[in-house]
Amino acid sequence: MSLGTLFTLVLTVSAQDAGDEDQLVDGWNNQGNFQFLFNQSAFNKDWTGGGTSSIAGNLNANIEFNYTKDRVTWENDIILEYGLTKQDTDPFTRKTNDRIEINSVYGYEVNKDDDTAYYSFFINAMTQATKGYTFKKDSLGNTIRTERTNFFSPGYLQAGPGYLYKKGSFLSINLAPSTARIIMVDDKFTSGTDYVDRSYFGVASGEERRYELGASLNAFYKLTLLENITMDNKLLLYSNYLDQPGNVDINYLAHIKMKVNDWVSAKFIFQAIYDDNAVGAFQIREVSGLGLSYTL
Repeated sequence: MSLGTLFTLVLTVSAQDAGDEDQLVDGWNNQGNFQFLFNQSAFNKDWTGGGTSSIAGNLNANIEFNYTKDRVTWENDIILEYGLTKQDTDPFTRKTNDRIEINSVYGYEVNKDDDTAYYSFFINAMTQATKGYTFKKDSLGNTIRTERTNFFSPGYLQAGPGYLYKKGSFLSINLAPSTARIIMVDDKFTSGTDYVDRSYFGVASGEERRYELGASLNAFYKLTLLENITMDNKLLLYSNYLDQPGNVDINYLAHIKMKVNDWVSAKFIFQAIYDDNAVGAFQIREVSGLGLSYTL
């Protein structure tokens, strides 16, 4: 006798002001998207195909507060993501996602008769909520873990003036040629013996901060692929003038939303990150799910 079970649940709740989402309306235009994904798989001892029982959950929230009035545009969003997974053969629960990000871009029209070009100032902050670990096997084959990251270790804060090109709510490009960036860490990560001979996310041994000055680009484009299928594209680039400006940090996110009906939707997310200070190679993640949705 063999038995295998797989259960996946995705719950999405959306709230937004009435009106066409691609048409800017004077005043505040707020919206929120909340998603919960649960995945469970189980195999009994006689399951010949092999497999490991596991349980996983992911929470995601994206809240936007946008303001448009006369010659002013002000866009703000908060992104929260957290996920955990546990396998029967692993003594530790592991994170699958952990992200806290806050963005704010203020723009003032260059010309009152042109609502696409703005002088701008932006702020971006990123970190994670809980400890992150690296895992390896000891000489006896047991899994051991070592703390690698924590809340604001690392933490990123960058800000600067620039130029914003904006077309409705589906296209925006913000170029800031004078962007200040601070990388913050707990000095316990830079003072230990494991980090004496190298930097920790770019922060030197014994230090708590790294200061950078460079150029940044933040672009967003929303594309309608088919009826009820849209694709959000976000691209963030940063070059540090003070240290190897040719090593550009890249963060690209593609989010495809497929509306089946008023209650059911499907999503696919692809993200690629290159940060020379963190890994020096591309980090890739993919998320997909079919779920229930409710819109206010």
